[in-house]
Amino acid sequence: MMRRSHICEERGSGWDRIAESIEFHQLPAPSIRSAESNTIVTLSSPKPLSEMDDDEKVRAVYLHSCLQAVSNQDTNNKSIRNRFGLTDKESQKASSLIKLALDAKKIVPKDPDAGRKLMKYLPYWAGHSALSFM
Repeated sequence: MMRRSHICEERGSGWDRIAESIEFHQLPAPSIRSAESNTIVTLSSPKPLSEMDDDEKVRAVYLHSCLQAVSNQDTNNKSIRNRFGLTDKESQKASSLIKLALDAKKIVPKDPDAGRKLMKYLPYWAGHSALSFM
């Protein structure tokens, strides 16, 4: 009934739309957790980077990395700056965000041997063993 009323669809594109919209509007990434037999997704209102806690920053970098990976684009310092609305002069802030996500094991280097300025990242699930599928 919901599908016929155009309230929902069966293609599974809902999460993609949510993630793209969050990226576009530079919103904090959603918090997703399981509770008993359901899943709780919490969406947040706009919040400046300076007001985000480390967990929110890690989730935002991870979501960005996921979107970049499924779009065949690279996550790097520049893409992180774009995601958070940072200037070129704020590359150290982007590096700090990347380090938080690396330490949380949410992203991994695409090529661990690449130079620092050429470093690119993947979500942990698309790591080196999954590269052949991308």
